[in-house]
Amino acid sequence: MLQNASVIRHYQKLTDSMVELWERGYRSDDLRLFIDGYLAALKVADTIEAFHIHRLEEETMRFLYDPANFEIPQPQPQRELERRYF
Repeated sequence: MLQNASVIRHYQKLTDSMVELWERGYRSDDLRLFIDGYLAALKVADTIEAFHIHRLEEETMRFLYDPANFEIPQPQPQRELERRYF
């Protein structure tokens, strides 16, 4: 579980971007490259500590490989109102 506020913000940015890219047609290989680039930029910028980056990578990979995060919700059929004849 992520506990550092800065790391949580990066996680939210990453996961939101991943879902947006998925909706635009990119798939897991492309998303993995995106994640690698994002994490590499964090390492070079030295904005957060290395162990936080490692934990962020673990959580992001867990998000990526969970198919429920990228399912398109199916519209629920509406029930017809029951007609009551008196």
